[in-house]
Amino acid sequence: MDIHIWYTLLSALVGGVMGARGRLGEIRSIEMLHKRFESFPEAFAKTLSPQRISSRPVPQDSEAATKMYASIFSPFWNEIIKSLREEDYISNREMDLLMMPSNCGTLRLVQWPLFLLTSKIMLANDYASDCKDSQKELWHRISKDEYMAYAVKECYYSAERILKSIVDGEGKLWVERLFQYLNESIERDSLLVTINLKKLQLVQSRLTGLTGLLIRDETADRKAGVTKALRELYEVVTHEFLAPNLREEFDTWQLLLRARNDGRLFSNILWPNDLEMKEQVKRLHLLLTVKDSAANIPKNLEAQRRLQFFTNSLFMDMPEAKPVSEMIPFCVFTPYYSETVLYSMSELCVDNEDGISILFYLQKIFPDEWANFLERIGRGESSEEDFKESPSDTLELRFWVSYRGQTLARTVRGMMYYRRALMLQSYLEKRYLGGIEDGYSALEYIDTQGYQLSPDARAQADLKFTYVVSCQIYGQQKQRKAPEAADIALLLQRNEALRVAFIHEEDGVSSDGQAIKEYHSKLVKADIHGKDQEIYSIKLPGNPKLGEGKPENQNHAIIFTRGDAIQTIDMNQDNYLEEAMKVRNLLEEFRGNHGIRYPTILGVREHVFTGSVSSLASFMSKQETSFVTLGQRVLAYLKVRMHYGHPDVFDRIFHITRGGISKASRVINISEDIYAGFNSTLRQGNITHHEYIQVGKGRDVGLNQIALFEGKVAGGNGEQVLSRDVYRLGQLFDFFRMLTFFYTTVGYYVCTMMTVLTVYIFLYGRVYLALSGLDHSISRQARFLGNTALDAALNAQFLVQIGVFTAVPMIMGFILELGLMKAIFSFITMQLQFCSVFFTFSLGTRTHYFGRTILHGGAKYRATGRGFVVRHIKFADNYRLYSRSHFVKALEVALLLIVYIAYGYTKGGSSSFILLTISSWIMVISWLFAPYIFNPSGFEWQKTVEDFDDWTNWLFYKGGVGVKGENSWESWWEEEQAHIQTFRGRILETILSLRFLLFQYGIVYKLKITAHNTSVAMYGFSWIVLLVMVLLFKLFTATPRKSTALPIFIRFLQGLLAIGIIAAIACLIGFTDFTIADLFASALAFLATGWCILCLAITWKRVVKTLGLWDSVREISRMYDAGMGAVIFAPIVFFSWFPFVSTFQSRILFNQAFSRGLEISLILAGNKANQES
Repeated sequence: MDIHIWYTLLSALVGGVMGARGRLGEIRSIEMLHKRFESFPEAFAKTLSPQRISSRPVPQDSEAATKMYASIFSPFWNEIIKSLREEDYISNREMDLLMMPSNCGTLRLVQWPLFLLTSKIMLANDYASDCKDSQKELWHRISKDEYMAYAVKECYYSAERILKSIVDGEGKLWVERLFQYLNESIERDSLLVTINLKKLQLVQSRLTGLTGLLIRDETADRKAGVTKALRELYEVVTHEFLAPNLREEFDTWQLLLRARNDGRLFSNILWPNDLEMKEQVKRLHLLLTVKDSAANIPKNLEAQRRLQFFTNSLFMDMPEAKPVSEMIPFCVFTPYYSETVLYSMSELCVDNEDGISILFYLQKIFPDEWANFLERIGRGESSEEDFKESPSDTLELRFWVSYRGQTLARTVRGMMYYRRALMLQSYLEKRYLGGIEDGYSALEYIDTQGYQLSPDARAQADLKFTYVVSCQIYGQQKQRKAPEAADIALLLQRNEALRVAFIHEEDGVSSDGQAIKEYHSKLVKADIHGKDQEIYSIKLPGNPKLGEGKPENQNHAIIFTRGDAIQTIDMNQDNYLEEAMKVRNLLEEFRGNHGIRYPTILGVREHVFTGSVSSLASFMSKQETSFVTLGQRVLAYLKVRMHYGHPDVFDRIFHITRGGISKASRVINISEDIYAGFNSTLRQGNITHHEYIQVGKGRDVGLNQIALFEGKVAGGNGEQVLSRDVYRLGQLFDFFRMLTFFYTTVGYYVCTMMTVLTVYIFLYGRVYLALSGLDHSISRQARFLGNTALDAALNAQFLVQIGVFTAVPMIMGFILELGLMKAIFSFITMQLQFCSVFFTFSLGTRTHYFGRTILHGGAKYRATGRGFVVRHIKFADNYRLYSRSHFVKALEVALLLIVYIAYGYTKGGSSSFILLTISSWIMVISWLFAPYIFNPSGFEWQKTVEDFDDWTNWLFYKGGVGVKGENSWESWWEEEQAHIQTFRGRILETILSLRFLLFQYGIVYKLKITAHNTSVAMYGFSWIVLLVMVLLFKLFTATPRKSTALPIFIRFLQGLLAIGIIAAIACLIGFTDFTIADLFASALAFLATGWCILCLAITWKRVVKTLGLWDSVREISRMYDAGMGAVIFAPIVFFSWFPFVSTFQSRILFNQAFSRGLEISLILAGNKANQES
């Protein structure tokens, strides 16, 4: 355990240093993005553009060089912004402010996106109005903010160009002479003499009115309005803005004077109709009118995060990008079974038991994205019924919701960004590299309109990229006309490069005439009519699904992949256009120098996108993010990184000739991902990790989902311990590499289990010493000799238990990517949200499933569900899931603590006892109540009452044939015993169960009634008492329905015995040394012994059934579960009486939502309640 702790600390430190050296986290806020935007075009051109583009001669003039780089950068930046708009992360107005001009026009300066220049003109006006200095000093003051200087220059040059383009004749002569005078004054540093700066705002208002008309479509009325606006501008400029001598010169200019008198001045307006001029007018208007702070653009946190990471990655070390025609071809590969493809309208609108629909939930969680969506489709506030009137809007709504869940539609959209990025890159490269001889001008190079329709770009992208989704049962879904099949067909129609592989079953006849099932592996695409068109069909020798479903799903379809690389993507992942632009650089890593051998697996960073609302989702998100960034960064450096998930890129040729990318043996390969890493490493492969590119990943967001996922992973690690792959790696690695591998795979779970075992060993040891009477003397001797080993072990155990060492890498990651203050604030917030309770609970989950797999094997895939989880989980559901993994163990530890406090010795009394056992009490509380602390509305009185009714109905419902465990306690109880299958497992369970006999054996001799009699007869007498209690229990649980002969006599006898027992206990207390304390101590002892007997009976089920005692065992087990449920339920009932507890709990659970200003109470209260109010 000490090595594990030291590795955790050192890996966090080393990972942080490596990340800093890799330039991670340099741009960690939108303010930093603003400040460094000027450097992005050059970094982009040198990083993401092929060398033939980025290495062309650079102008000596720095501004011209920046303009050249900006012309390369702008079309890509604009496509990124358009994709954000398509995904509804930004509004139309934000898109206008974020878009970057082409910088290929005749304007003499670099044009930056307007969000960098917003409000700069207003501030410059203020500076000018207050100016009492010279022109140089005013310009020096303005130039301190370089974007303000850019804004002033652009406003000046744009106004000049627009005014010259829209007027002719005398009006154009006036404009030309006006700007001639102004330019001469600027050159002579006499501008403040030429114009009256006090009137600058008046000129701006007239110019704003003019551009406000010009940005709209041309009509006769608007042309008249433009003429009027120009004349007003003329009056203000000539008679108020200019110096008296210039004013007099314009007033006495005969040509201008005649035009004014004749009404010809500005009468002929040349409306700006070409695209470039329209954009310039619109841009000038926004430059003059937008007053928002740049810090608010974009407002959406996800849009900010994506832009920050993308721009930060431009400065990170990555290989040179090849032209699309020369890049490594690759394929994306996604396994799919029967998860949600696309939400239907009925799924969106149906209310759950709390009155909340998925649509209502998303509207409240993502209000800005909902408003942007309505703006995009041209609707105001609309109800579900309004959407149903328009089929196109209905489909758009379904996709909008599906893109915010963990659906196949979201994954397909994200992966198809690769094709879009390659088309864009190919299209622009051809226009640049082709040059004038191919008929393309510089202006056409930046025109990306219609690039997705370019035959050349599409053909090039299709040569380099394919996407195969292996939908194993798509054929069966089509046959039964399942909605998933229709949705997959819709995705095929919308994405022409998408291919679907599936297993087709059909009836056939063997050579001897017998009917058999024939299996074919097929690949289909959508034809021009939207129907499935078969591309390939391969006859299989039989049913390919022999092992685990997911790897078998991958194995049958890998033959349909193309290219030299495969990126494995899970169906709950996402991708972004800006990240897809870097795929060429990533694939070049296969040709890079990464040690002795070329890489065989390229590790890719993940961003967990499900941590934005609840505290649990945030904990899981941060924990996973820490592992897939800092953790894997260190593992790759130490050459022990494996394959842990599905964004990694495989060398396709290497792996399909060495066993494939998935191992599918049943049970042993339950965690199929990591075996690909084992396989690659054992065959002298090289696995690297790269963080300049990232892929989105969905994670579980509810406690039950998280527990099932962690149970699956822990069980998978238990199977890895038994696998030959781990054995061979241990044999082949050198000592230090072997240690690193151990402590980052199965060793992590071994240490986790040791953390819990430390508590057990400590408490059982102390209880044994307390009951044997040696506690006092041994404690005194240890204190005399200065032996503090036990304290040190307990301190380490406590720190591991509450998740301190889990949090250390997270904190380092926060410091690196968010900054020190945000990291400290985030850590404190996590503590206030009871993250220690969550990590302690997770400790129990991992220990239970890992230990069970080691003892019995039989790990299994656990479907966690990937829906939207902000709903109340019933008490019975939680009890079923956590009863044996957490509750039983927590009550056992509580029993040990109670016995220890009753009979143990601690110097300093109760305070010393509390300090010594505080970690154990925290473990007990966490394991018992975490599922209810983290359960939405867990302490709401109405929910508590409903939970109690549901719990009692489940507990006393009689099982039967076909009754599921979720409906009946008896069925669930039978299912919980399924893991005990082997003779070896029964022997181990028997040995472990005997520990409960310690309680009875020790407590019997501590009772006052025994008068310290230590004979074996006393212990034997206690067993007689226990037997009598069992017989009495049987008699009291006998019912007239089972004993129909003498029902009245049975009831009379039960009442008589009850009175007799009470009288006997009273006599014992009154006339012997038996005390009430003895009564409770005996109850504790017999409870533990009874549980031991139950465990042994379940372990040797066949023997007990043969003896005819199984019904009695079942009834006693029911009473034990009823008692455990009552112990857990009582505090919940108590706290549910106080309304403020529920409010406090909601704040803890949904702090992320509250901090974003979301009304989580509306979600918890339900849609119906909200509508009624």
